[in-house]
Amino acid sequence: MNATDRTPADLLASALAADPGRPLVTFYDDATGERVELSVATFANWVAKTANLLQGDLAAGPGDRVALLLPAHWQTAVWLLACSSVGVIADVGGDPAAADVVVSGPDSLDSARACGGERIALALRPLGGRFPQTPAGFVDYAVEVPGQGDRFVPFASPDPAEPALIVAGAEFSAEEVVQKAVADATELELTGPGSRLLTGLSYDTWEGVGAGLYSPLAVGGSVVLCRNLDRLGEEALAQRIESERVTAVRR
Repeated sequence: MNATDRTPADLLASALAADPGRPLVTFYDDATGERVELSVATFANWVAKTANLLQGDLAAGPGDRVALLLPAHWQTAVWLLACSSVGVIADVGGDPAAADVVVSGPDSLDSARACGGERIALALRPLGGRFPQTPAGFVDYAVEVPGQGDRFVPFASPDPAEPALIVAGAEFSAEEVVQKAVADATELELTGPGSRLLTGLSYDTWEGVGAGLYSPLAVGGSVVLCRNLDRLGEEALAQRIESERVTAVRR
């Protein structure tokens, strides 16, 4: 993090400038056995492509609301940073009927249809795979995002003081997200670059998104994001902590 970083997108830009090759997000799904690791550079590329999709194809801009009906997942982390890059409000688990855009996983498609705007569906399959058949009324993210540009420039620079994130009913500006992420790092035992936090927390609370993305990013650390961690036994968890060189755990 640099002293001038005022938005989550700024934090990602600083991480990319400092060490693009280091791991940033390592994702496990203990229901499927999936593991994927994204370096800062790879993660930033996904964010750029997603932001281009959001700003260009979906015509979203500052002040618009994007309902994210997604679990704790590496692609959810990408969407959170893409929203910050464009300057739209990421409403985690928000009401689709009140949103300009809805982004849905496969388990929330029915409720996502309440959105009168653009609807994006994520299959959440290994390696970012697509749906066998695109759900009616939706655009398949995995089909649309690969062709997007690898660099992103916002039409209007996001205002750090404007609302950027809604989670569990609480609203935060972009600047507040950064400040809270930094402030929480000590409690999360994130001491700086090289810190590696394993978390099984859901993204439906600040604690979940803070531990699962924002605080590790803010201190130059990384996150081991685990979905369905309750399916992993204690011995296997201990092995993961050792093999992933985890320095702190939140469950």
